[in-house]
Amino acid sequence: MQDSHQSIREQVLRGIALNRVPGYHFSGNFLDFSFDHVSAESARLSLDAGPHCIGADGQISFGAVAILADLTLATSIRAQLDSAARLATVTMSLQFTGAPFSRRLYSEGSFDGFFVGGAERLGTSHVRISAEPSAGERELVGFGTGSFMAIAPPKGMVLAPVPFRRRGHEPVDLPAPDSLDATERAILRAADRTLAQSSRDGEAFIDAFWGLRPRKLAAGASCVTKNAPHIGNRVGHAQGGIQIALAAATASAALSPTWGLSTITASFVSPGEGARLRARSRIIHKGRLTAVIRTQITRPDKRVVLDVVSNHVHRV
Repeated sequence: MQDSHQSIREQVLRGIALNRVPGYHFSGNFLDFSFDHVSAESARLSLDAGPHCIGADGQISFGAVAILADLTLATSIRAQLDSAARLATVTMSLQFTGAPFSRRLYSEGSFDGFFVGGAERLGTSHVRISAEPSAGERELVGFGTGSFMAIAPPKGMVLAPVPFRRRGHEPVDLPAPDSLDATERAILRAADRTLAQSSRDGEAFIDAFWGLRPRKLAAGASCVTKNAPHIGNRVGHAQGGIQIALAAATASAALSPTWGLSTITASFVSPGEGARLRARSRIIHKGRLTAVIRTQITRPDKRVVLDVVSNHVHRV
């Protein structure tokens, strides 16, 4: 267990070091996605399993999968624009086959086009995600679509191009504790607190790190997570994939573990700002074989950030 914790802490420090190169965000650097191929027609990314991204069920965390899908969809569109362009997620819909998120995950995204006649450029793309089994061909685990609006960065902020790093890029020196700035120290403190708690409570690190600790209610579930730099995107708002993970975790908590998430469809309503984000899930339908959950994420000012409908299938 101690070796695992040391490995996770080093991965956090590695993410902090990589994050010092502008253009990306901490969660992507921490998970260390590989941009295997980026062209005007398509994008291919991959993610290796490791102690830092394994959930309670022994698979790669759903949150990591959601970020992988989000980045692949966005990269397919960003390739049509300036590589520093800011893209705001507008919609995302992901469907899953039930196959496990195991070993190495591969995602393939393709650009579909821009909305005709829009005041700004709204691009759409699609993605397929597969897993590398212990033997044999890759197994499809999910697929989906997304739409992203090209918008200006916040006033006074200049965004750098996204660094499309590939697996096996140059080794990174872990930063010394006295070299960390205030934001980096906050990220490391959050990781250290999570490692201590997960050791005591037996939780998976990654979900606890992102604050995915929902509680079941009479007719649904609720979850509050701290909106801090370790879940932020390039402009400091909560990252879109992590928002979807928060919604999915809360929706799943409204049901028993015998139910599996099959589809999640999200509309991004407003920026994920504020000290905390609250997810509330309500059961719309629960039958013998399928269930439907409505989830909303709100900011402290009560403004809706994300509106989600998810479908769940009763397992054998």
